[in-house]
Amino acid sequence: MTGGISVVPATPERWPDVAAIVGQPGVWGCWCQYYRWSSGDFGRLGPGGGQAALRSQLADDPPPGLLAYLEGEPVGWCGLGVRSRLERLVRSRTIPQVDDRPVWSIVCFIVRPGMRRRGIARALLDGAVAYARAAGATCLEGYPVDPEGARLQTAAMYVGTTSMFEAAGFHRVLMTAARSDHRPRWLMRLHLAPPDPAVDTSG
Repeated sequence: MTGGISVVPATPERWPDVAAIVGQPGVWGCWCQYYRWSSGDFGRLGPGGGQAALRSQLADDPPPGLLAYLEGEPVGWCGLGVRSRLERLVRSRTIPQVDDRPVWSIVCFIVRPGMRRRGIARALLDGAVAYARAAGATCLEGYPVDPEGARLQTAAMYVGTTSMFEAAGFHRVLMTAARSDHRPRWLMRLHLAPPDPAVDTSG
């Protein structure tokens, strides 16, 4: 619970609330599937395919995301997963894998229209950190945009901002070749457990 906002795993019984956030018209329409498939397979999901895939994924461990509630109403979503299972990230040329350390990845935030600027995205990020740590993850990654002082389009900030991640304790590892609204996206990390000395994490 952060500032009256509660964050919980998106499990099968919460499907109506997931659909209320992720499935709203005009909110990208990908049902949080973009990073979970290769480009070709994502394109082949077809009408209704993304919705069906997400509903099935709610039974996964870990689930594909977290939900934020304010006064009992669903108001936000954070998409996450084990990086090695996120096929587009596995194959990405713009957001590289920097070492062999097993990581979880935070890939998106959705805040319900009319609910922005209430700390919901930050509460979701804090919830993701707490959930990943409790689940035994040793390292958490995000790929937020650095506005560099500019005012960005709302849609460009679906990955979060570098300042939000830094405030949550993440550190910058490298500037990626990915861009949002022509601004750079950074690979940022938070170590949840001491790194294995046998693994090079200097990247």
